[in-house]
Amino acid sequence: MAEYIALSYWDIAIAASLLCINAGLSIYYKLGTAKRLVIAATRMVVQLTLVGLVLKALFASVSPWLTLLVAVLMIGFAGREAISRQERSFVGFWGYGLGTTSMLLAAGTVTIFALGTQFHADPWYDPRYAIPILGMILGNTMTGVSLALDRLLSEADAGRMKIEARLALGHTFRSAMQVPIKNAMRAGLIPTVNGMAAAGLVSLPGMMTGQILAGVEPVQAVKYQLLVMFLIAGGTALGVFASTMLAMHRLSDGRQRLRLDRLNAVKN
Repeated sequence: MAEYIALSYWDIAIAASLLCINAGLSIYYKLGTAKRLVIAATRMVVQLTLVGLVLKALFASVSPWLTLLVAVLMIGFAGREAISRQERSFVGFWGYGLGTTSMLLAAGTVTIFALGTQFHADPWYDPRYAIPILGMILGNTMTGVSLALDRLLSEADAGRMKIEARLALGHTFRSAMQVPIKNAMRAGLIPTVNGMAAAGLVSLPGMMTGQILAGVEPVQAVKYQLLVMFLIAGGTALGVFASTMLAMHRLSDGRQRLRLDRLNAVKN
């Protein structure tokens, strides 16, 4: 395996100078994104630097409890990010808990499956494997869950009259919600499907590119990327299904009524 090229902080600074293009376009066309760009870039640098320091300490300790703590924090932040992307969300704890629970079940299950069947780490919870795998699966599952929930709740609100008409005709709530459920699942899965279809032809996936730059043989890097893509697809599918089913349950009650009063107002 070839040695990787170590980057200096000066290399990063040179790359960061390309943000001047974004800022220049924003200022010239009065897009109003320059300030947000600076904040986002600064936040990214701080977050990734802290993550690097935390992971360095975590890898050195190989502690199951610290690994579990980091995993819980990752899932918790993912749940907060997912709800922020939704135009409509459930009132109270359900708004946060529904998506977070779905991601916990999906990403957690697939990560444990991968650690036990493909990576054979010793110990199996080795953070050098567990945290990166969970992060990749969780990030994509979060996108799928947030898109699915946003589509489902928005369509339930917009199609209220049609849904209630079907309920009045004797349909079960699941049957009345059939179209919104299908559209929600499709919306949540499309990004993953598109990513798989474009991999290798339109773009080189991030993990594969990173491994090649680190000196890994291309064929081995491809194997890792295929493995990760399949894990992501499985995790996203489980997360989308779980979140959609839980949301459908919350949108109804024991009398098979559509309960839009359980949703927050539309975000401006």
